[in-house]
Amino acid sequence: MLHINEESARCLLCYNAPCGEKAARAIRAARFDNLWEAVRLFNDLSEEELTRAENACIHYDRPVRIKDLAKAVTSQPLPDSEITENNLPSLEINFCDMVCENPFFLASSAICTNYDMVARALEAGWAGVFYKTISKQTIREVSPRFDAVHKEGTPFVGFRNMEQLSENPYNVDFDILQRLKQNYPSKRIIASIMGQTEEEWIELAKMAEQAGCDAVELNFSCPQMRLTGLGSDIGQNPELILFYTSYVRDAVSIPVIPKMTPNVTSMSSPALACFYAGAAGISAINTIKSITMSRDAEVSQKKTVSGYSGKAVKPIALRMIYEMTGNPLLHKAGIEKHMDISGIGGIETWRDALDFIQLGCRNVQVCTAVMQYGYRIIDDLILGLKHYMLSRGITELKKLVGEELPDIVLPSDLDRDTMVFPKIDRNKCIGCGRCYISCADGGHQAIEFDADRKPHIIGTKCVGCHLCRLVCPTAAITPANRMKKNR
Repeated sequence: MLHINEESARCLLCYNAPCGEKAARAIRAARFDNLWEAVRLFNDLSEEELTRAENACIHYDRPVRIKDLAKAVTSQPLPDSEITENNLPSLEINFCDMVCENPFFLASSAICTNYDMVARALEAGWAGVFYKTISKQTIREVSPRFDAVHKEGTPFVGFRNMEQLSENPYNVDFDILQRLKQNYPSKRIIASIMGQTEEEWIELAKMAEQAGCDAVELNFSCPQMRLTGLGSDIGQNPELILFYTSYVRDAVSIPVIPKMTPNVTSMSSPALACFYAGAAGISAINTIKSITMSRDAEVSQKKTVSGYSGKAVKPIALRMIYEMTGNPLLHKAGIEKHMDISGIGGIETWRDALDFIQLGCRNVQVCTAVMQYGYRIIDDLILGLKHYMLSRGITELKKLVGEELPDIVLPSDLDRDTMVFPKIDRNKCIGCGRCYISCADGGHQAIEFDADRKPHIIGTKCVGCHLCRLVCPTAAITPANRMKKNR
């Protein structure tokens, strides 16, 4: 039985794919969890086209099983409704008093460093950009400056980035921003800035406003600045956050959005400093200080602390988002005073973005996924989220904002009097024994593995931890009904 996520992830996502534009687009939709679109696209391909596409696959190992993938995708149960572009809901949302066509923005980083890059992204469908941070410093980068963490042959789950700020002269960057706003007036152009003094912060913010930028982001979070007293050094100090945000807020009339570092014990104090300084919103999180030990991508033949991003940081980012949106004062500010949150950290698919939105974000930023897959992922971010809203009968994106907050509780509030036993689907089980090994060596020895290579759960030993379900490669183990504990 073919696993859709596993097989679609094998696709190399080639440029100008030899398998053909239609087949490549269908596989990409499946890869990025846009199942509704994948079904439509695969249904539009004939058996002859699928065969031709599979024969043309240039995978270095073995061709992607495109015909089997199409069969698996099109057999998926989806809501019965006639879907057209006209009946899909709008993703328009208000963020920091800016009306945005959708919540998806480029994050301030290597993916938006010049006019042509940003223009291509905006034309592809991104609603806006937090342009790469502008400063008055002379930026000198190291080589190589990127590294990745892999797991079991998958695309990298974590990404190490040693890059700093824009290498362009600051006046050149502001000219780029001005041209972008003039040529794409409906898009949201946001300047990210970093100063060394109060005067520099104010000067750069005023230049952003004069260039026609919709807002200004204050980079209090870069983890690998060459000089002390910059980037995350500020973001770890609520007093400095308060002062610099206040200075800029008093100097310009456009929204001011501090960008926060995750390299703190708690996000509440820095976020409250932003609130008291009058920030219109907060961007969070920037990359996490870390060290990778790769021998083939050392920084100038040395190892150093730098920023870590990618899918692996998403749970950390969500926790820090909740520390802000779950804070009673900040939650009230978001509702009454429009101090909005822009979520960042490990967003690849529309489901990732949805997680941030349901925790209270009105905007999300993407970086590492674009570096890995390109601007083209915006198609599946937009369509996937629209189809999800349609399946739930939701017509406005703002109705999803914060809807999961009531379900986030303290560990002390969790139900400890009931449990959910796992159940095994014998038709899906292939007898690999992964569940048995994990339960024996990391659980409660509650699974027997018989000579018929079929696992059996020992009810008197099972505690309902569901480790077995998580390691099962075929999704043969699922939750049963919740019941009272008898011990």
